[in-house]
Amino acid sequence: MSWLDIAPDSPFSLANLPFGIISTSGNSTPRAAVAVGTYAFDLSTFSPASAPAKVKQHWEAFSQPTLNTFASLGRPFHREVREYLQTVLKDASNKDAVSKCLIPLAEVTNHLPLKIGDYTDFYASTNHAYNIGVLFRGPDNALQPNYKHLPVAYHGRASSVVVSGTPIRRPWGQILLDPKAEPKVPTFTPCKRLDLELEMGMFICTPNNLGEPVDVQSAEEHIFGYVLMNDWSARDIQAWEYVPLGPFTSKNLGTSISPWVVLADAAIPRTEGLPNENQLASYLQEGKKANMLDISLEVDLITANGKKKTITKTSSKNLLWSWPQMIAHHTITGCNLQPGDLFGSGTISGTETGTEGSLLEQTKGGKMVVNVEDEERKFLLDGDSIVIRGWAGKDGERIGFGEVGGQILAPLDLGKK
Repeated sequence: MSWLDIAPDSPFSLANLPFGIISTSGNSTPRAAVAVGTYAFDLSTFSPASAPAKVKQHWEAFSQPTLNTFASLGRPFHREVREYLQTVLKDASNKDAVSKCLIPLAEVTNHLPLKIGDYTDFYASTNHAYNIGVLFRGPDNALQPNYKHLPVAYHGRASSVVVSGTPIRRPWGQILLDPKAEPKVPTFTPCKRLDLELEMGMFICTPNNLGEPVDVQSAEEHIFGYVLMNDWSARDIQAWEYVPLGPFTSKNLGTSISPWVVLADAAIPRTEGLPNENQLASYLQEGKKANMLDISLEVDLITANGKKKTITKTSSKNLLWSWPQMIAHHTITGCNLQPGDLFGSGTISGTETGTEGSLLEQTKGGKMVVNVEDEERKFLLDGDSIVIRGWAGKDGERIGFGEVGGQILAPLDLGKK
């Protein structure tokens, strides 16, 4: 219990305390805060007089414009800070000092929580991989032979990762308008199959040395925390460009993440993920079944006319590979991860209608429509917005991620240039 009035269904309970970077109209300097109830607790203006010595020693990290320094101090320090803040918010004697540092969430501007050096996007949901494989290769060859042996991924573009609320411009690209025509000649035109991808994101805190892989058993200690992610995708541009090296411009138009990082030390429920019948290579063997985060996820599609529909309800447990397995595989060749590196889970989909994490799956490649009241969608139109929500736990102890949203802007006029 806290002396601060926190609604039972608040995503930002005392059990959560996610960290982010904020600014305000009265102070434009980006600095660190935690979300609690309906407030941002501005850590840069709070005096940690009663904090443990190490916490006081490094409190200056919360006056910096990113959380990278805080992240780099490691999981034991993160735990100590969280425990201290929980104590402060439970003890009513701190009410006056803390109240001076509380800012209504509606009055803050959120920024990217960390400076992202590298971004890697995985493909860890079997259901999504199967659904996409069926569309392109048929049910007999839906999954590639390597899929259940290793966490498939590609390196994305860190510079186009943006915080929730940032608009996304419809991209131009080379598109094969008629895939059956010969010869195959693309047209340079705005994307016509713009899509969302419902994902989770994970930030690295503890680095590893070049040439020294991270053991899967200790990989958890390298995880700073988690965010929601929408990895926008230009499906028609991707279809032409991905052979032979995979996605490129179809994926660098923008990747949106939620502004509050739920620390790995928050007690997110764990559960079993999707089954893998293969005998895994030794470096991927975790030795435990409940290795997946159990987070409820929803996606709203809001049209330019204000029509709204929740088009997806699913769970983060719909993954084949866990975050420690992704870290172990990413580093098995000796790749050196750095604080602030971002991993994406890949699109998260269930098996039932309405649990798919992309419109490509829901519309069977554009053959069906999604109804949003009296409007129809196969893919996203200009003016459409996507909002993703995620939460775990019970009322009073809810661990929520808030939202990640973005609106599609019309393409630039490049046709006359």
